[in-house]
Amino acid sequence: MNRPQTHEYPVWAETYIKLVGDDVMEQLEKQSTEFPDFINSLIEKADYAYAPGKWTIKELIGHIIDSERVFVYRLMCFARGEQHALPGFEEDDYVANAHFSDRSLLSLSEEFALLRKSNLYLFKSLTEKELNRSGTASERQITVRAILFVMAGHIMHHLGIIKERYL
Repeated sequence: MNRPQTHEYPVWAETYIKLVGDDVMEQLEKQSTEFPDFINSLIEKADYAYAPGKWTIKELIGHIIDSERVFVYRLMCFARGEQHALPGFEEDDYVANAHFSDRSLLSLSEEFALLRKSNLYLFKSLTEKELNRSGTASERQITVRAILFVMAGHIMHHLGIIKERYL
C-alpha cells in the first residue's frame, strides 16, 4: 500500500502519519499483540497520571480504544461510499464519561487486542479503490488509506508519551 500523499489528509494527521513506516499493514498487525503486551507491563502504574488534570494510564488506554472505534467507523463509512460528513469527537469528554478508572488495565488490554484483531479483517479486505475513497470527518477531508496510517501512528504517538511522561 502506498503512503498517503499530503492532499489525502488534514494537517493534524501528519503528526501520526510521519511516525509510520511504509508497511502500515504490518505495523497495524504487530500492534495487535505488541501494544497489549506493553499495556500489561504497566499494571503497577495503571492509575498513575504524570500531572494533575492529566489522564491516568487506564484513561489513556481507554482513549486509544475509543479512538480506534471512531477511526474504524470513519474508515468503514468512507470505504463504503458515505457522502455525508461525519462529526468530530471531543476526546476529553469521552474519557470523562467512560469510567475507565473502574476497570482493570488487563481488561482494557484485552479489549484493545480483540478490537484491533477484529478490525484487521476489515483492513485486509479493502481494495485499492476503497483505499482511495475519501470523506469528511471533523470538517476535514481524509482518505481511507490515510486513516489506516493515522491509526498506526496514533498508537506510536501515545507509546512515546507513555515512555516519556509516565515511566
